[in-house]
Amino acid sequence: MRICGVDDAGRGPVIGPLVIAGILVDERGLNDLVRLGVKDSKLLSPKRREYLAGEILRIVGDYRIVKVPPSEIDHVVKHGGRLNRLNRLEAHVMASIIRELKPDIAYVDASDIFPERFKQHIAEELPFTIEIVSEHKADKIYPVVSAASIIAKVERDREIENLKRIYGDFGSGYAADPKTILFLKRWIEEHGSCPDFARSSWKTVKRLLRDEGQGRQKRLIP
Repeated sequence: MRICGVDDAGRGPVIGPLVIAGILVDERGLNDLVRLGVKDSKLLSPKRREYLAGEILRIVGDYRIVKVPPSEIDHVVKHGGRLNRLNRLEAHVMASIIRELKPDIAYVDASDIFPERFKQHIAEELPFTIEIVSEHKADKIYPVVSAASIIAKVERDREIENLKRIYGDFGSGYAADPKTILFLKRWIEEHGSCPDFARSSWKTVKRLLRDEGQGRQKRLIP
């Protein structure tokens, strides 16, 4: 039995990519993950995630990591139909991972409010028929998804650290972080546009761009 788990990291932040990871194990590998004590990546410290990620990659038979850049996220948010936006993009990427890993069964953390619809969107893009288990909080329920969540989170954290080395400390990258908002505000004031590593389709950035545009107009009025 070839078992796949797929999960994402970085769906909500305004800065950085969305990272989706999938892992493939057999039943022995699944037992090894259980013994390793994998759990939802959000419940682990960064140091523990880093350690577990290394151990997970020694256990799995195969894995895939896909990084979705802000530009691709912005495109589907701005131009996709009601059911063809971020949820559908995630389903598309998860399907591509499952297609490459070729499991007998796949467990996915459902992004859609309707897990069955999310499952159907994945199944529509597969050239073969397999069992797909699509559930909310799958990363808390199924160790194979927990392991995928750890891989995705560690990879996203690395991407964020790389950005900080280049552009400076912008905080957590979430819209609720004042440090992140201040960074974006200053960037937009200086450059007149959103940085390409941030999501211009997010309401936070739209508001900052609007405020800066209005401020520039006022400064031009004699």
